[in-house]
Amino acid sequence: MSEAVQEAGLKGVLFSRSRRRRSAGAARWQSWVGGGWVILSVLVVLVPLLYLVSISFMTQGQIAAGILVPTEPAAGNWKRALDSAVPRGVLNSLLASVSGALLTLALALPGAWAMARFRTGGVLLSGLILSPWLLPPIVAIIPLLTLLRVLGLTNSLPGLILVYALMNVPVAIWLLDGFIRRLPVEIEEAGRLDGAGEWQLLLRIVTPMLVPALIAVGVIVAILNYNELLFATFLTQSEDVQTVPVLLAGMLSERVQDFGRIAASSLLAVVPVFTIAVLLQRYLIEGLTSGAMK
Repeated sequence: MSEAVQEAGLKGVLFSRSRRRRSAGAARWQSWVGGGWVILSVLVVLVPLLYLVSISFMTQGQIAAGILVPTEPAAGNWKRALDSAVPRGVLNSLLASVSGALLTLALALPGAWAMARFRTGGVLLSGLILSPWLLPPIVAIIPLLTLLRVLGLTNSLPGLILVYALMNVPVAIWLLDGFIRRLPVEIEEAGRLDGAGEWQLLLRIVTPMLVPALIAVGVIVAILNYNELLFATFLTQSEDVQTVPVLLAGMLSERVQDFGRIAASSLLAVVPVFTIAVLLQRYLIEGLTSGAMK
């Protein structure tokens, strides 16, 4: 009897060790696969940017030859890019995108709070809130041109800011809805018991708790505005109010493209987006992860 027990115990120990080896092997395999996927993702993102940097230091002859790294780096492309309208276009894009995002948040926060807490509009409004945002943007060009002409805001940054602010309200409401639903209702009820009105609750209690979410949604909306091309092309005609995507598209439509200058100008346009993403990375991750569960 004791021999049978010892044999069973030995088999159990061997099985346990074998199971641990398999688990360790599977963990190592998953680690290798995850690391390889991360490296591949980084290469997919960085290789085009690095080649863009390389092109920005090439002459037209070197670009036509198809080389990857310039043999004799030329800084003339950067000088031409800095002397062009691109820096002003970057400033216009930043002003339009940031101002539009702030106005979007100011409009979307009360709407999202009303829908999440008071069921405003019911299921119908909640389901239809994104439908205008999903339409092809080209269908809104003529109505927007007409409205801006009536308001006297055609070919101006305030008009473009207004359009950016209004067109992203649905997606901002949709994103903020998940954040608001995760907030404890008891805090708002305690505020009502203390005599706070609805606007006081929103501004003094709800908004401070939503700061990471507001930053995350604001960054997303600002990047959408910064990269927008269609509305900026039709609503701004003067070079002094055009955004950087419109100016870059104009360079590509020239009869003879100066790819070195285009590469340098594109890198100038990319710098603000990367800077904002790096500086606000902590808030962006915190906001997105806190609203991951709806």
